[in-house]
Amino acid sequence: MANLVYKRVSTDQQSTARQDLVLADAGIEDPVVFEEDPGTSSRLHPLQRPKFGELLTYARSGDTVHISEMFRLVRGNQHILDVLEVLHRDQLALRIHDGAFSAMDLTARHPRTGELLSTVKFMVQTLAAAGELQRDLQRQLTYDGLRAAEAKGNKGGRRPALAGDTITTVRTAFLEGQSIAALAREHNVSRGAVRTALDDLLPEHVAAAEEMPAPELSVTLDMPGKVADFLRAATLEPVERAALDQGATVRRGQGYTLRVSAVPAVHRGLLARCQPLDGVQGVPAVPAQRKARRDYENRVSTLTP
Repeated sequence: MANLVYKRVSTDQQSTARQDLVLADAGIEDPVVFEEDPGTSSRLHPLQRPKFGELLTYARSGDTVHISEMFRLVRGNQHILDVLEVLHRDQLALRIHDGAFSAMDLTARHPRTGELLSTVKFMVQTLAAAGELQRDLQRQLTYDGLRAAEAKGNKGGRRPALAGDTITTVRTAFLEGQSIAALAREHNVSRGAVRTALDDLLPEHVAAAEEMPAPELSVTLDMPGKVADFLRAATLEPVERAALDQGATVRRGQGYTLRVSAVPAVHRGLLARCQPLDGVQGVPAVPAQRKARRDYENRVSTLTP
């Protein structure tokens, strides 16, 4: 199975340095690289780009296509769906290593029908509608513009009102008890300029940092097959359905478990959907189903509230 790497920049003023860094961090083994000529516009449909066409011709079933960010390959919602259909047809996997789409398996297939998952299409449409792809694109265009300016000796952006040793002087005076208003008058700048120089020393900054909750991290749990079978037929939230569809099947004797990766809140939501397996609400449940539900409950109960 080959690892096929696709790279592209929009102008000859840009370089692939950032893409190289992201892809190197991904630890891709024996990459086969397809790089568009500089200046290949993102407006050109990806299926019409020369090097991506060569990549598809070279690829074989089971190969994986790697890109640093989604916008290197596509520009909008329809581009994504067109590319996914071709990759699905040719049985190729897609891995995006940075940006809004990096946590998704966009070429996931239904375990029984083999079709591209409807939840994948839903997630793509939702993120594209929310502007995540355009924000990724704008961030990278800004980054590339700044790097090009630095190469010419220009730093870009507005020159700060306070800089260099003056910032050190202002911060020292503030810590010694001098007010923001007095510092602004002394250095003939606005209070906002002083506050910018002191940002991490101000009480509201410290309080916000202390109050900010840590983000939830994904946790991988093994879900008994009987629970997974029940949930597939249940009404789920899109994020719950996506977690279930992207689970990895692990065979266990005559049955199986589904290895599901999701944040704790999603695991608890899935567990709540399993309540009928306890035989409540007038729905009977066989002992094996009850045991499977309890096994999953025991695993979820280990998660930090």
